[in-house]
Amino acid sequence: MTMLQHEITDFTANIYQNNEFSKLTKADLLGHWSLVFFYPNDFSFVCPTELEDLADHYEDFKKAGCEIYGVSHDTEFVHKAWHEANEKIAKIQFPMVADPTNRLSRDLDSYDEVNGQAERGDFILSPEGKVVAYEVISSNVGRNAEEILRRVEASQFVYEHGDQVCPAKWEPGDETIAPSLDLVGQL
Repeated sequence: MTMLQHEITDFTANIYQNNEFSKLTKADLLGHWSLVFFYPNDFSFVCPTELEDLADHYEDFKKAGCEIYGVSHDTEFVHKAWHEANEKIAKIQFPMVADPTNRLSRDLDSYDEVNGQAERGDFILSPEGKVVAYEVISSNVGRNAEEILRRVEASQFVYEHGDQVCPAKWEPGDETIAPSLDLVGQL
């Protein structure tokens, strides 16, 4: 089953951000682009490298009008402890979402029943809260923030220009393709 066009279900989750605890709901994800970024565990091995990479590119995501939500099954208290204990994680300014019941990871079909934690899944949501792009990979392979940002920007472009498509390696400002019968077999 594909997750494309799946609308995120209603939820309420605790978050840790900017040395504060607060709540996050579905309504908070609407009206702007969102990256819901699942990772298996706080205090682990590959996860801090990915989260540091996202933290280093957070301003680029914000410029693109996309908020990042880092999600694991850990509680907001564990997120705070990790933020205070690890210099890579201390860079994070985006919300760190607590999903101890795995409600979000189950809704977006990235929950691993055997291990009891989320797989490495990243989900790009439209302003309507619908999945427009996603990737779920093995927990032993880290992801690249620049490639995820490129997919956000390409998704935004085709969202706004439905008559055009983005070719491989497309970056903002590059040429796009206007599909037509004349192009069949020519590219």
